[in-house]
Amino acid sequence: DQNFLVVGPWRHGGWAQDDGDQLGAIRFENKTGEYFRKEIQARWFAYHLKGKGDWSIDEAITFRTGSNQWVSTNSWPPQEDVVNKELYFHQNKTLEFNPPQKGTKTYEEYISDPDNPVPYSKRPIQGFWQHQSSKALWKVEDQRFVDGRPDVLSLETEPLAGDITISGKLIANLYASTSGTDCDWVVKIIDVYPEDLVDLSGYQLMIADEVIRAKFRNGFHAPKIVPSNQVVHYTIDLNSRNHTFKKGHKIMVQIQSTWFPLIDRNPQKFINIPSASDQDYQKAIQRVYRSEEYPSHIVLPVITQ
Repeated sequence: DQNFLVVGPWRHGGWAQDDGDQLGAIRFENKTGEYFRKEIQARWFAYHLKGKGDWSIDEAITFRTGSNQWVSTNSWPPQEDVVNKELYFHQNKTLEFNPPQKGTKTYEEYISDPDNPVPYSKRPIQGFWQHQSSKALWKVEDQRFVDGRPDVLSLETEPLAGDITISGKLIANLYASTSGTDCDWVVKIIDVYPEDLVDLSGYQLMIADEVIRAKFRNGFHAPKIVPSNQVVHYTIDLNSRNHTFKKGHKIMVQIQSTWFPLIDRNPQKFINIPSASDQDYQKAIQRVYRSEEYPSHIVLPVITQ
């Protein structure tokens, strides 16, 4: 009945090969890979294989990016000192912790064109398996290369008055409609660095990301047509994260409907995609709602201490 989890800021295999003090352009101010090998892995094997030392360690050891520190908790996701807070979409492409009121504009919209998809990485796209030691790691790539595209909806908070630390599962509650009969919804949570920094000025660091194919909103076992131009509630699991948004930074949410070629193009029509012809691919009007009736928001697991 013993389970232990260690999570660090590594590329695949980075815990075994690298110092772990940097991922792409992001520096962690300590050698996370070396720490894992010496302080966790070596102790584990010494105790369980050789009977040496002790293993009085909490169930979960995770590296908290942003504040750049190792954190131990007795479970994962943590159950203590965490409260879920809703970050709501508001007019003027802003995010606030209070829900929208009556009388506000109800939605933002963009046109999604599968013939001009949003790339997941800067061109030339090298593939997520290539150049692992370079600054081309797409997971920590500066998202400004798509911010400002007319088919990417970007919303952000004001500069934070204090640190906000999230630890646990993030959920996106998206109220949205499409003019098609199927589509994709890509949600990204981003840490926006201040503009006055010497390094990484204005950098948009992707913290969490996920995609849902609308026809599978009720499960992969039950594809279902999307009713055109009707609001549908999507619950998107953004998985768990341990990160501190520092004072002066902003929290950004980006929403888009293509993410090519990481995710195959959706014709935006209810169809068996491998059988789709060129004529089946169509533009679609995507609307993301932010009203009292349809309050799109992100659920953040915020540390209270």
